[in-house]
Amino acid sequence: MKILGVITARGGSKSINKKNIKALLDKPLIVYTIEAAKKSGVFDRIIVSTDNDEIAEVCKEHGVEVPFMRPQELAQDTTPHLPVMRHAVSWLREKEGYEPDYVMILQPTSPLRQAFHIKEAVDLIKKTGADSVLSVAEIPEIFHPLKALIRGEDGFLKLASGAPVRKRAIRRQDLPKSYWSVTAIYLFKTELLYDKEAPNFYGEKVAPYLMESKYAVDINEPKDWLLAEEALKNLHKENGDKTAHR
Repeated sequence: MKILGVITARGGSKSINKKNIKALLDKPLIVYTIEAAKKSGVFDRIIVSTDNDEIAEVCKEHGVEVPFMRPQELAQDTTPHLPVMRHAVSWLREKEGYEPDYVMILQPTSPLRQAFHIKEAVDLIKKTGADSVLSVAEIPEIFHPLKALIRGEDGFLKLASGAPVRKRAIRRQDLPKSYWSVTAIYLFKTELLYDKEAPNFYGEKVAPYLMESKYAVDINEPKDWLLAEEALKNLHKENGDKTAHR
């Protein structure tokens, strides 16, 4: 089973200058993802898709392939991940004859993702036969979607489903577990990228990989950077100032 790890790291960042190679505590942000991916031992190839020479150089220095430079039209603020992944996989197939069975997207903005998360996600897709594995974290009870309220056109409150407020589930025991998507891991069958009807990352059978909330940090804004620093410091303390890999 061939698994390709693709680290996606474009050069432009409006909120945090040079975000992907900016030092987070003691190393560039992207290096956390590189180290976790390499340590997991599940990939037969790890590549970086970037449009930026500085990012490419940092990645090469840390032993990761940069087989191509991403075209500028696929490195815009509004560029979704799907065409970026199709470009990467198609390039490897057409230029090198390499075709993986599975692909994992590894975004540098999730620096608390650990090697054991990656390995366990791969074990999960093998065990379940799922089309994909998506990292998730449990939504706190206070924010449960079945408790969500919206304001109707008449100005009065009702449930997000449209039902009256009196039907809201109050007892904790009545609430099913609910989850939000953590951006740390997207693992999927390669063939989904080329689905004739609707290319996607998910397929029909999406297995949840549950992550502890302390790892669920996604850096998009300056405030997220500060949260990531504190979370990393806490992990270092928990593990005797050692990296939190299992």
